[in-house]
Amino acid sequence: CSLVWDEAQKLAGKDTDFHPRDLWESIEMGDYPEWELGVQIVAEEDEHKFDFDLLDPTKIIPEELVPVTPLGKMVLNRNPDNYFAETEQVAFCPGHIVPGIDFSNDPLLQGRLFSYTDTQISRLGGPNFHEIPINRPIAPNHNGQRDAQHRTTIDKGRASYEPNSIDGGWPKETPAGPVDGGFETYPERVEAHKVRERSESFGDHFSQATLFFQSMSHHEKEHIIAAYSFELGKVEREYIRARQVNEILANIDLELAKRVAANLGLPAPTAGTVPVRQTSVKESPALSQVNLLSGDIVSRKVAILVADGVDSKAVEAMKAALTAEGAHAKVLGPTSAPVKTADGKSLPVDASAEGLPSVAFDAVFVPGGKASIKALEGDGVALHFILEAYKHLKAISFAGEAEELLKTLRLEKDAGLLEVSDSKSFKAFFHAIAQHRVWDREVKAKAVPA
Repeated sequence: CSLVWDEAQKLAGKDTDFHPRDLWESIEMGDYPEWELGVQIVAEEDEHKFDFDLLDPTKIIPEELVPVTPLGKMVLNRNPDNYFAETEQVAFCPGHIVPGIDFSNDPLLQGRLFSYTDTQISRLGGPNFHEIPINRPIAPNHNGQRDAQHRTTIDKGRASYEPNSIDGGWPKETPAGPVDGGFETYPERVEAHKVRERSESFGDHFSQATLFFQSMSHHEKEHIIAAYSFELGKVEREYIRARQVNEILANIDLELAKRVAANLGLPAPTAGTVPVRQTSVKESPALSQVNLLSGDIVSRKVAILVADGVDSKAVEAMKAALTAEGAHAKVLGPTSAPVKTADGKSLPVDASAEGLPSVAFDAVFVPGGKASIKALEGDGVALHFILEAYKHLKAISFAGEAEELLKTLRLEKDAGLLEVSDSKSFKAFFHAIAQHRVWDREVKAKAVPA
């Protein structure tokens, strides 16, 4: 639910750097992004007790079966000093692990254990990519590696191998085991036939797609249906569209397939093409973004539309209230030049409404001021800005004479389109922003030509 479909397409065209800029600006403003690190721990004897293969990389373990155990969190609290040196040259590798962890038999992981290192060697100019400052471990390590391109460490001694008789037997590999700290492979006992074929347990292609779809909210399901209809609608050959509906979507969810088929003008399927696999978990709320909302408006961005004659007190009141909630306001004018307020003062603006479109914001506020509203009524960019925000289900508030603007646009008040005049109405506006979208407006919003 982070972006609606129309909004995503427009944002990609109007500001291709939106996401990296948003990340950069958030860090600079102190709104540090955080990611929780958690693990799901499965006892070895329970590996085969699930109704899917744990080694299938296309599967997740529903949290209803194995709860997530939090270990910590990653916080991005500064931006790179040099983007190339610290970001472009970073080399992640799943083969770099700490003692106590070993590799599973996941075939995708096994392939990446080789391919990541191989990629870093070619991408970063040689086998010494681990000596680039951003990749250099905090705790010094020694691996017996010497020479080659971009070597910066000056090793002493003539030998880089063991056993040797010229440097007193050094360097030596750290003995395996928890006492000495060397890597120790888990001695797993296997009694089976080694064959070159894909396990039958990897043949389940639909059960978790069904789980995902069934775990979505009503609005998320509607967006998925619309997305499939949009993409398949561009496929020229009807039999390919029909194949996707009948052999893919019908095996995920029959109602999903019927809705998409209707949108494509195809016969509705009556059943899937493979037997329905019975699973122990039918829905997993953790998969829906609607259930992950924070409940506050910290780091949210609100556009304030102004023109000459704006009520400066309303502008300052909204900015102060948003700041108190941890949100950020940007004042947008007809141009990037300051506007004159109703009391004759100069009000700086952050950008023009044309240069910073509605898709870059989470909500909109239109303050009063008779002359300002009259100017906005004749400004097509400002009118489109409001209509587009409304169509994208964003919270919109207004004050004073700005109500006349809503009449011009023929917009009706709802839970996310409201007048603000006191602390109670401010809280209602902030609550609407915290919900991320005004979902109940979606049907009406389809009639808006924005």
